[in-house]
Amino acid sequence: MKILVTGAKGFIGKNLVAELKNRSYTDVFEYGRETNADLLSEYCKHADFVYHLAGVNRPESQNEFMQVNYGFTETLLANLKKHQNHCPVMIASSTQAESDNPYGNSKKAGEDLLFQYSQDTGAKVLIYRFPNAFGKWSRPNYNSVIATFCHNIAHDMPITVNDRNVELDLVYIDDIVEELINALKGSETNTGEFCQVPVTHKISLGKIVDLIYSFKKSREECSIPDVSDPFTKKLYSTYLSFLPEDQFSYDLKMNVDNRGSFTEIIKTEDRGQVSVNVSKAGITKGNHWHHTKNEKFLVVSGHGVIRFRKVDSDEVIEYFVSGEKLEVVDIPVGYTHNIENLGKTDMVTIMWANELFDPENPDTYYLEV
Repeated sequence: MKILVTGAKGFIGKNLVAELKNRSYTDVFEYGRETNADLLSEYCKHADFVYHLAGVNRPESQNEFMQVNYGFTETLLANLKKHQNHCPVMIASSTQAESDNPYGNSKKAGEDLLFQYSQDTGAKVLIYRFPNAFGKWSRPNYNSVIATFCHNIAHDMPITVNDRNVELDLVYIDDIVEELINALKGSETNTGEFCQVPVTHKISLGKIVDLIYSFKKSREECSIPDVSDPFTKKLYSTYLSFLPEDQFSYDLKMNVDNRGSFTEIIKTEDRGQVSVNVSKAGITKGNHWHHTKNEKFLVVSGHGVIRFRKVDSDEVIEYFVSGEKLEVVDIPVGYTHNIENLGKTDMVTIMWANELFDPENPDTYYLEV
């Protein structure tokens, strides 16, 4: 199948083209501002499906709205007519098409062109009125307020919020791409004469801002957001895509002594915390037990032994562990336990605990195994 994508270097186009190639669609005609205009006719001659994503929403002059959103659409359809190519055509419109403003008027004019084209030729047309789109590869101060906020907060730049209570209708780029590929397969989501992305989000501006700032602070706290919430998961991925390229990494607080080190990596309120423990050769750590706090140990380098003894028993249980054979060892409550490095090099253990460490209530009681 030969697929024409106009606006291929734009926010939606770039994501769509990447995923089409991921799914083995190899004949993709990418048409953008830098493409030789003579190629448009050739692409229109051979295309089996057209994604018309080209458009402007923040031009230098308001005349560009009609020149691009209407004028280029007219040119595209004229080329399809010239070659009598009646393949399906999808167009990226906007919910602003319902508003009386220069941008909305230009989008509405493009829609009307497509409806008329369908009547004239019998071609299938799919008109999507997208709400505010967000996700990776979006442009700050152009595509969406989320792109601007993510970029500015990630780069320690100020943002302006006029009304925290304003609610935004949002659609995530991966959900857009999934729907557009479904449309390619003839399984678009119809709502009368228009099509839509079935997954959208309605979120207040204040909540968006608070979430983005919490993402930035999470590095200091070793926390991660609640990615069980679909919008939070999508917004966090978007925020990470705006990190400065020299700031992908961040430091952790290492608690170091002569026995090795202990470093907290990830903390969550509902899933506990993950840490990395480094034990020097011959060192034993632990010798304590818990009422409710439980853990999982995974030795990833070196070798040693984890010993257990029920607090009211004399029997010692041993589990020999090694980075050569990865296995998780549960640390049940009511058993005092320790871990000893039996090797000559550092032993590295990934440790998970079911709760965050609370110095006021550590639930940790010293007792030799």
